[in-house]
Amino acid sequence: MRPKVDRAQEVLKALVERYILEGEPVGSKVIAESMVHSASPATIRNVMAELEERGLICSPHTSAGRVPTAMGYRLFVDTMLTVAAPGVENIDQVKSRLLPDKTPLELVEEASALLSDLTSMASIVMVPQQGDNASLRQVEFLPLEGCRVLVILVLNDREVQNRIITTDRRYNEVELQQAANYLNQHFIGSNLSSIRERLLAAMKTDKTHMDSLMQTVIEVATHSFDPSPEADCVVSGQGNLLGMVDEQGVDRLKGLFDAFQRKRDLLGIMDSCIKADGVQIFIGQESGYKMLDECSLVTSTYGAKDDVLGVLAVIGPTRMPYQQVVPMVDLTAKILSAALKPIN
Repeated sequence: MRPKVDRAQEVLKALVERYILEGEPVGSKVIAESMVHSASPATIRNVMAELEERGLICSPHTSAGRVPTAMGYRLFVDTMLTVAAPGVENIDQVKSRLLPDKTPLELVEEASALLSDLTSMASIVMVPQQGDNASLRQVEFLPLEGCRVLVILVLNDREVQNRIITTDRRYNEVELQQAANYLNQHFIGSNLSSIRERLLAAMKTDKTHMDSLMQTVIEVATHSFDPSPEADCVVSGQGNLLGMVDEQGVDRLKGLFDAFQRKRDLLGIMDSCIKADGVQIFIGQESGYKMLDECSLVTSTYGAKDDVLGVLAVIGPTRMPYQQVVPMVDLTAKILSAALKPIN
């Protein structure tokens, strides 16, 4: 005789898979018909009652069928989920859209749109944060009104960043051009961290022994080479979540859509995943954000093994087809990482 726990797992697996597929409460008769090992509807009902007592399934309203709980999904994902390798067609599609000749921002935008297309859900991709490891290729300064300066940084051959800094005094165009020429002559190829350290060390010396050029260089450069500004992310496919309205109501989605607009909370979630290894799945309240209580989040980091550049994710209902979403997230992360290798 098969152990009871095996029967319970088989019933739960069948129930979750059917509910993911159809989105309707699942009854014992339907499960009995789909079981690999035959069992009567009465036996299935007894097992379902046990699963309900364990908090793995529940009965919505007065329906005779059952649906998985967040705990049920977690057990399914951890012990019963079978993930197939991506098909050749999907691999070719991702590779054809994430080409290495694109800029980092273009790659992130394409990856976000691609994930949304592949999964029919919402997607989020953090913009790569090169930070202190970014290598300087060129810098230009342009004076703005008052004590503001527009800084144009070319990093790692292809990435261009524009920053506006505020200086202690107003600098004219000639002064800023001389400062840019000095930096381009002495620091090309150095990473931002080492440049900033050398300039800060120079700043500790007696400024009265510095000429005006060096004083200008130190002030505008130390402001310009501060660590990268606050992270950003690209969101795609929010409209794909409108299908959740029937299940959870418009009010449940309002907080999530507000977060898509603000991005701050989304970045908080992504930051919490940046040290994780491989694909991570957060179901319902596991994310720690109320707006995602009725959603699931599938994430993966991207970048070199020892130099994570960001996180990408798919957001959808808890009944998302995990067996399809997980490999798409993993595939996109790996190909995005490969496309960004020249700038690592």
